[in-house]
Amino acid sequence: MSKEKHISETPATQLLRRHGVSFGEHPYDYIEHGGTAESATQLGVDEHHVVKTLVMEDEHAKPLIVLMHGDRTVSTKNLARQIGVKRIEPCKPEVASRHSGYLVGGTSPFNTKKAMPVYVEASILALERIYVNGGRRGYLVSLAPSVLSALLNARPVQCASVD
Repeated sequence: MSKEKHISETPATQLLRRHGVSFGEHPYDYIEHGGTAESATQLGVDEHHVVKTLVMEDEHAKPLIVLMHGDRTVSTKNLARQIGVKRIEPCKPEVASRHSGYLVGGTSPFNTKKAMPVYVEASILALERIYVNGGRRGYLVSLAPSVLSALLNARPVQCASVD
């Protein structure tokens, strides 16, 4: 894949353009189970700046999105405590896709099929620029983390644990 490849619009990029958000487009060769380590390596960026979009649910099966550094995992216990629910667990891939409208591995927090509360690891907001999925496998967009608060009303939490 050449880096100049034109990326067709996704629901995520449509929303970003509609709101006049400036973003960079970063296609890479998607590798099954490669995760953020693979995309960071291919794009030559720090994995800490690559943000994964995780669809999780509480004990009532209410979905939510957690945005986490690529090189960290979510402490579901800490997250549950901070948002006032009994427990949080990742959704099964098919359930996550149904909520988000995106394929797992290509989930963007922007313009999901179902409106869900978004929680962002607080330290992500301190970064200058982040790379987040643009709504397709093998496609990240880079933007200012303030967009997460502005467009998604993302609530800062502290729930990172080192992998």
